[in-house]
Amino acid sequence: MTSETITADAAGTWTLGDTTVGRIGFGAMRLTGDAAFHLGTPSDRDRSIAVLREAVGLGVNHIDTAAFYFSSLRSANELINSALAPYPDDLLIATKVGPFRDWSGEWGTSARPEDLRGHVEENLRQLGRDHLDLVYLRRMEQDSIAEHFGALAELRQAGLVRHLGVSGIEPRHLAEAQAIAPVVSVQNRYGLGDHQPAAEELLRLCGEQGIAFVPFYAIAGDSGPHGATTAHGEAVLTAARAHGTSPAQIRLAWTLARGPHVLAIPGTGNPAHLAENVAAGALRLTAEELDGLNEAHTSAG
Repeated sequence: MTSETITADAAGTWTLGDTTVGRIGFGAMRLTGDAAFHLGTPSDRDRSIAVLREAVGLGVNHIDTAAFYFSSLRSANELINSALAPYPDDLLIATKVGPFRDWSGEWGTSARPEDLRGHVEENLRQLGRDHLDLVYLRRMEQDSIAEHFGALAELRQAGLVRHLGVSGIEPRHLAEAQAIAPVVSVQNRYGLGDHQPAAEELLRLCGEQGIAFVPFYAIAGDSGPHGATTAHGEAVLTAARAHGTSPAQIRLAWTLARGPHVLAIPGTGNPAHLAENVAAGALRLTAEELDGLNEAHTSAG
């Protein structure tokens, strides 16, 4: 399978809030350097900007970012602003608040509800916008998210935010948020072999309610923020050989096959990997391959 002419349209679309987006999006976390969330070697600025422009050129219109995605010299939001502003009308930029890092890159404690307006305004400044399309509240181990989500709902009413999502949650938190304001998207860690009952329940609930489910680390697996996993089981390797693709593409194809409401946001600073990720949207796994991958997924739990 070649990836030279495959665009994001191949994966199909989903209506996120009031915007139709491709089911293959782009995660901005890896744009800033070689060590996500650490002050490692900064990325090459020109290459990062080129990757963003190429993503949009390939039809990607859903970009996931955050103000806390930065390295010693690079800010993901600033790169997005420099590469893509003035923004295309059909581009949806999602960001998230809750966690934060200080100027040295160290993580702070979880934001208080009254801090969230400042976090939203920081994203607005960095992206050069007067509103944010979609803002996720990333839960930081709070038992209840009502106060924090309520603060974001007020910003939505004020016009600073168009749509709200929740991230890093359990099923009960989705219901808690929905009692306050509409939730258009749930973003949780989820991927092949990362079998967690709460995530599976959220996947099901979102499908039933017409809410987007947006996994992060779908390719990374156990490697998490450190990059794509190399621990591929036989079911992944067999499918990759059959389709002439990389194991990472099989992982993405499996993720998309979990439901029409599932949106993938693989991230990379490498133009070749970008093309591979987008091309994964054209992969159609056979029933037999899906059975084998599903079995590998559930047995990993």
